[in-house]
Amino acid sequence: MELTLPQTQLHPKYLPFPSLKSSRVSVFHTITPVPTSPLFQASIFSLNPRNPRNISTAALVDGNGNSTSSTFPIDSGARIGEMKRVTKETNVSVKINLDGTGVADNSSGIPFLDHMLDQLASHGLFDVHVKATGDTHIDDHHTNEDVALAIGTALLQALGDRKGINRFGNFSAPLDEALVHVSLDLSGRPHLGYDLNIPTQRVGKYDTQLVEHFFQSLVNTSGMTLHIRQFSGTNSHHIIEATFKAFARALRQATEYDTRRRGTIPSSKGVLSRS
Repeated sequence: MELTLPQTQLHPKYLPFPSLKSSRVSVFHTITPVPTSPLFQASIFSLNPRNPRNISTAALVDGNGNSTSSTFPIDSGARIGEMKRVTKETNVSVKINLDGTGVADNSSGIPFLDHMLDQLASHGLFDVHVKATGDTHIDDHHTNEDVALAIGTALLQALGDRKGINRFGNFSAPLDEALVHVSLDLSGRPHLGYDLNIPTQRVGKYDTQLVEHFFQSLVNTSGMTLHIRQFSGTNSHHIIEATFKAFARALRQATEYDTRRRGTIPSSKGVLSRS
C-alpha cells in the first residue's frame, strides 16, 4: 500500500531534500527490499497497533539509502486466557481471546446467561468459549458464580502485564427504553459499583439477583474496577442485556492498544498488578 503526501505535511526533520515535492509511505507485512529513488520513503514492517508485545525497527529511508530508525509495536499473536474450575458444585471451562472476532460458543447450563455471554463476545469482539455443568437442580447460583470467577481469571491471564493497553473504558448502551452506562478501569484493584433497578425477580427462569453476583465475582478475580449505572428502563430483559452490551464495549475499549504508548504500562506507578 502506498500513500502520497504533500511535502508540507511532513515533519521538517524528515525533509533533507529542499526540492522534494511529495513522499510515499509504503507499508509492508514482511521485510522486503525497497527500491531506491529520489523520493523519500517510510518502510514499516509487521506493524499491528492492536498488539505491541514485541518491538520491530522501522526506518525512514531516502533515495541514497540513509535512514533514521524508530521502534514500533508489532503483532506477536493473540492474547488468550484459559481457566478450568472444578468444585463439588460445578465443573467450568473458559477460554477467551481478547483479539478475537466475536465468536461465541457458550453452554453454561443457564440459557439466559449464555445469551448474555453471547453479547460479551459479539459486542466486545472477543472469542468467548464457556462450558459448564453444575448443581442447577438446586438453583443457578453456584454455576453463575463459578462461570464469572473463571471468566475473570481468564481475563487476568490474557491481559498479562497490561503493557500498552488503554486501561480505561466506558460506554452507554441503549436497548429500547433501557439505557445503562458502564465505566471500568483495568487497575488490578477489584471494586464493583452496581446501581441497577431490575423490576422483576426473574427473567424466564433466571434469578435477576444473580446479575450483581456475576459481576462481583468477575471483578474479584480479574482485578477490575467496574461501575454500572442505569439511567432508564422498565423491562428486566432489556436492562440486563443493555448492561452486558455496555460492559462488552467498555471492556473492548480498555483492552485495546493505545499506539502512542508504544508498549508502556498505563500507570504513573509503572505497574498494574492484581494486588
